[in-house]
Amino acid sequence: MRPKIAIESPSLSLILMLIFALVPVVICAPACTFNGDHPARSLSEATGGEGLERVFWKNVQAANWVDVERALASNYAGVTASGTLDRAATLEQYRTWQLTDHALGDVKTELNGTTIVVTYTLTLNGVISNGNGGSQPLPSAAQHMMTVWQQQKAGWVVIAHSVSQP
Repeated sequence: MRPKIAIESPSLSLILMLIFALVPVVICAPACTFNGDHPARSLSEATGGEGLERVFWKNVQAANWVDVERALASNYAGVTASGTLDRAATLEQYRTWQLTDHALGDVKTELNGTTIVVTYTLTLNGVISNGNGGSQPLPSAAQHMMTVWQQQKAGWVVIAHSVSQP
């Protein structure tokens, strides 16, 4: 004689509990597919180093100097082929640019606590105004960039930036 194994069917309350747990997932899951990714429009909307850089350069292109100034820390340090730049010199340099287009490539980000290091290439299209009505083109070759962003009470700010020619 074989022993009989009794199999209990799940209770109605267990089935209802599973249904109510899965309904929100099924309803909300398509939202990710329908809405897709939206690029950040401001630094406060950016969710990572690449987003911060893209918004920053859009602000430079749009000559949105209030937001560009807000993005640079008071102790900002920059390094270019022509030497070092503090915050004031960097802002003065950017204000001479008439940037018509830009493109970021090869973006890599590293998060370390409240600091993000972003390395990338940047291609600029536009001119540098010399103030006397004359201008010269911005370098059109891709430049190697490194930006260090730090999260502070007011949000993310650039504390250091480096530019090198390929």
